[in-house]
Amino acid sequence: MTASTLSLAFIFFIVLSTAIRLWLNFRQVAHVQAHRAAVPAEFAARIELAAHQKAADYTVAKSRYGRIDLVLGLIWLLLLTFGGGLQLMHEFLGNYLDPHSLWHGIALFGLLSALGFIWELPGSLYYTFVLEEKFGFNKTTLATFITDIVKSSAISILIGAPLLWLVLWLIRSMGGNWWLWTWGVLIAFNLAAMVIYPIFIAPLFNKFEPLKDEALATRINALLTRCGFKSKGLFVMDGSKRSAHGNAYFTGFGAAKRIVFFDTLLATLTPEEVEAVLAHELGHFKHRHIWQRVALFAVLSLALFAVLGGLSQQSAFYNGLGVQAQSEALALILFSLLLPVVTFPFTPLMSFWSRKHEFEADAYAVANAQASDLVSALAKLYRDNASTLTPDPLHSLFYDSHPPAAIRIGRLQAAA
Repeated sequence: MTASTLSLAFIFFIVLSTAIRLWLNFRQVAHVQAHRAAVPAEFAARIELAAHQKAADYTVAKSRYGRIDLVLGLIWLLLLTFGGGLQLMHEFLGNYLDPHSLWHGIALFGLLSALGFIWELPGSLYYTFVLEEKFGFNKTTLATFITDIVKSSAISILIGAPLLWLVLWLIRSMGGNWWLWTWGVLIAFNLAAMVIYPIFIAPLFNKFEPLKDEALATRINALLTRCGFKSKGLFVMDGSKRSAHGNAYFTGFGAAKRIVFFDTLLATLTPEEVEAVLAHELGHFKHRHIWQRVALFAVLSLALFAVLGGLSQQSAFYNGLGVQAQSEALALILFSLLLPVVTFPFTPLMSFWSRKHEFEADAYAVANAQASDLVSALAKLYRDNASTLTPDPLHSLFYDSHPPAAIRIGRLQAAA
């Protein structure tokens, strides 16, 4: 492959993905606005018109913000590649560090991360303190926002820098099979993170307290016993510290499994509805959806590292993306920039697989709790999170990891 061929292919995929994103975005806005005037019949008894219209307006506002974010992301990508940004960073750091040293590579990642953060900061501030604030969801203070940045940066340096050093060393030291060694390290790190994150990292950002509602805890533990699920405990997270959105999730694996409820969720749902939502989450566990995703990630990442192993040896790979220098760090950075653009057309496949998992988890919930309770819980979550009930079918088919509200509720009501 020549440098010009790679450049043309990169431009083609950029144009293709950008055109698809914008087309779907405009379809979503038009469809949601066209159905704003009336609540869908299947939700008319559960969701008020005002809540439905708020969800429509929130969806439109996020979609319009998404267009700006897409354009800014595209500009940043072009600045780094064809605009010579990465090459300039490489040369700038070469004035202070040996360009052939591993520390130069780590510094390059650090500089890129810092500049990327600055580039995205105005958008993050607008989304949090203007858009989310406008619709009543933002609970984050400026102090919390800044503290989160400081903590995240510290964790990235303490954990990310040593990991990156190891990866760069493996690329340099392990010959032609470096990608296999690097893949092994990545998989081991991800598995370790599933244990470490809920115990040591998540508590740095939120408070996790044992569930104090004894009646609810008794109900939940009875469900866990019926389903054969063992965990390290039931926890309530102060999600209201940052947002009014509600959620519940499992985290960790093995002996580190935890069940976490947002305090905003428990304030909204009845005990029966909480049980139904948890039964759905247990469905993911029972069907081994998490491990299926871990396995898929392992297979795909192995294939991608093999591809990177071949590309990193070709000067056309660097030159075709606007970089004249070659290094282990540049190979990783360029591949990370190239990958989302090239793989974007395959998004619907992952969305379809995820929706299939959601239907399976719903079926499990119906078998272990009341379908009517799950229906009422979902209706409240759609309402309180301002999730649109009328997404554009093609937009939903392409992006949505969960089935559209009407289809999902329809299946559950049929099961009930």
